[in-house]
This record gives sequence, structure tokens and C-alpha cells, in this order.
Amino acid sequence: MEYKAPVEAYTGVVREETIGTGEKAIKLGGENILPFHFFDEGSAPHAPTFALEMLDMEPTDWPEHLVEPFKDVISDPVKWAKRCEGFGADAVSIFLLSTDPAGENRSAEGAATLVKEVAESISIPVLVYGSGDDKKDAEVLPKVAEVCDGMNLLIGPVLKENYEVVGRAILDHGHKAWAESPLDINLLKELNVKLCHFLPPERIVIDPESTALGYGFEYSFTLMERVKQLGVIIKDSMTQMPMIANLGKEVWKTKQAKESEKQGLLFEGMTALGLLLAGANILVLRHPESLKLVKETIS
Repeated sequence: MEYKAPVEAYTGVVREETIGTGEKAIKLGGENILPFHFFDEGSAPHAPTFALEMLDMEPTDWPEHLVEPFKDVISDPVKWAKRCEGFGADAVSIFLLSTDPAGENRSAEGAATLVKEVAESISIPVLVYGSGDDKKDAEVLPKVAEVCDGMNLLIGPVLKENYEVVGRAILDHGHKAWAESPLDINLLKELNVKLCHFLPPERIVIDPESTALGYGFEYSFTLMERVKQLGVIIKDSMTQMPMIANLGKEVWKTKQAKESEKQGLLFEGMTALGLLLAGANILVLRHPESLKLVKETIS
């Protein structure tokens, strides 16, 4: 008797969202199957998206082998963004490290002007990640949203401490919200519920926080997997948004990645592949060779 593998069919669908404008805008979500379950009944209409991360200032703690691909442009954010585009990234993610009040404490106006300049210099979409200080981000991110009105950026982190002021600016100026919660599915859903009081769910991308291989990765994987299962199988509306894995910054601060380029590339590549299997729709990496490795692997 011929064996026929069982085929699953689910009724839940991840919301489809677009980031950026024009021909190179990227589409996320839309799938009604679990990650890479192409043998089931359903589809995943959009391939995973990969962004390369850049900083708005020259990094001081990156290992030499991470700096190498960008060493001649790393002091110029516009040229750095163009180099990321040249390496085949689908998007560029700008980390506004200089706005950190514990560091250079750059002004909101200065950061917003730079983001607009970068966004206008490249043809691929732009993701914006603040300093991570919720009070300073509540000043910086609304200004970025205002100055870049209509550019349809993905802006975050939108946190429980500042979701209303940042989220309303995102809504008013035509952007998407990068909603970040700390490795807890209840906190993730709670933040989404609060955002959805005024922001359409089609304007939200979930970030459950990512960890690097060997540094609590299993917990990250399990949480992302659970989010995707709830959205696709259970039809939980607060988990049916696309997911982002901001993994580059976690990988390249590890001892292993800093010590050896080969280890760093493998750590970043394997972390990325794992989070793709967990259900990430967009991944943020730092090294162009990792980007190339992962793209080749899934092609």
C-alpha cells in the first residue's frame, strides 16, 4: 500500500504588511502554514526578508573582522547604508546608538534628519531602532516618524513604557510599529492589545526579542514558535502579525563571535536559520557574509 503523509490545513493567516515604498518595498506575512511546511495545504507567499544593520555613529566595540567589510565607509552613515544595499540586503536597519543618554545623547532632530538622509539615499526600505532607552526613544522616534512622513518605515522599539506616544506618531505619519516585548508571550499579547486600541493590527510587527546561539537561544526559538502556532493554528488575532528577529546585535556581542570571524559567521548564520524555522519573517544581521550564507542555504 502506498504511504501518504498526513496533510494539515489551518485557517489562521498571518497579516500581510508592506514596509517601504516603490518597486523595492518589501512584503511580510500572508502565510497560513507553519514555517517551511510547504508539504501542508496552504502557502507562504513572501520569502523571508533580510536586513543588514548599521549604526548612526562609528562603533567602538565591534571586532575588526566585523568592521572589515565596511571599514572605508563606517564613519559615514549614508555611504554605509549604500554599502549594505550593495551587499544584497533587502532592507537597512539603522540603530540610533548615538541618541543613548548614557552615551553621546544626540538630539531627536539630529537623529531624524540623518534617518531621512539615509532613507533618501537608497532604494530599499529602512528600519529604525532607537537607543533602547524608553524615555529618550519617546522623544527621538516620534521626531523620526514626523520628519520621514509617508516613507513607511518600520520604527521601534515600541515598548510598554512608551507605546502610546511612539505608536500615535507612527500612526499619524504613515509608518509601521516595531513592537518589542521581553521574551514573554503574555507581555507580547498585552502590548499588542494596547497598541490595537488606536493602531490597526496591520501596522504592527512583533519582536519577541532574540537571543544568540548558546545564550538562551532555545527560549527564543520556543517563544517565536509558539507565537506562530497561536496565529496560524489557533487564529489568535494578537499573534497574527509578522515577526522580526533582531539577532545581529545579540550574536556579535558574544565572546565567541568577537574572538573569531569564522565562529562569528557560524553563530550568526545558525542563529538566523534557527529563528527562520521558528517563524521569523524578517531578520536583522550585521555581517554580509552571514547574509550570503543564509540566503544560499534557504535558496
